[in-house]
Amino acid sequence: MPTPPRVLTVAGSDSGGGAGIQADLKTMLALGTHGMSVLTAVTAQNSLGVQGAWELPAEAVRAQFRSVVDDIGVQAVKTGMLSSAGLVETVAELLAGLDVPVVIDPVGVSKHGDPLLAESALDAVRTELLPTATVATPNLDEVAQLTGVLVREEADMRRAAAAVLEFGPRWALVKGGHLAAGAGSGDAVDLLTDGTEEHWLRAPRHDNRHTHGTGCTLASAIAAQLAKGDTVPQAAAAAKEYVTGAIAAGFRLGAGIGPVDHGWRLRG
Repeated sequence: MPTPPRVLTVAGSDSGGGAGIQADLKTMLALGTHGMSVLTAVTAQNSLGVQGAWELPAEAVRAQFRSVVDDIGVQAVKTGMLSSAGLVETVAELLAGLDVPVVIDPVGVSKHGDPLLAESALDAVRTELLPTATVATPNLDEVAQLTGVLVREEADMRRAAAAVLEFGPRWALVKGGHLAAGAGSGDAVDLLTDGTEEHWLRAPRHDNRHTHGTGCTLASAIAAQLAKGDTVPQAAAAAKEYVTGAIAAGFRLGAGIGPVDHGWRLRG
């Protein structure tokens, strides 16, 4: 049996299984790749929020990364929760030594509004992590946090993407899921651009509470598609289709925000 494409996620754990490392690995499996992980933090997390978070030492992150990359090898990498400047700097240094596509999800807050990135780490994200990215995938809150650009309507997304690109990623995917439905077409709209090409990715907005893990899932899906040989626009379009279906098929767990259904195609 041929070896599937190998994708590495560098992110935090979600004990509830809806986001973080758990969402990444489920996505990678669903899209036909072999997922591997470098754990950066452990969280106590459920449908109601994050009750606690414990960062792993940089030495442990570096050792996990080298263990996987030096033996098994990778064909794409995705990063998620990197809670401190020290971790951001460590991961950026490791990524700089790779020659594979890198998807940077600059996670700032959880779906429930819990902070997952220290204020002191923002400069390291801007100057060290984002320049390693093939694609950066900030949501509107993260765009504001990193660039100061506030997006209130679709037209603002071009300015937001341009501000993100100034930090060095080859492509910026500005996710418009947090945009009020009345501020655009009513669809969930994302803008992918490298500063020259523009790709507007639109999908029906599903009005449900099954949205936990959408950002992690989208970034992981892009990484999986890049590992399989897609171009960035192809990967982003395929990932958008996958996450839209996962939201539509999401299910209720606990008393709060439920997860997307990463296996929706497998049950098709």
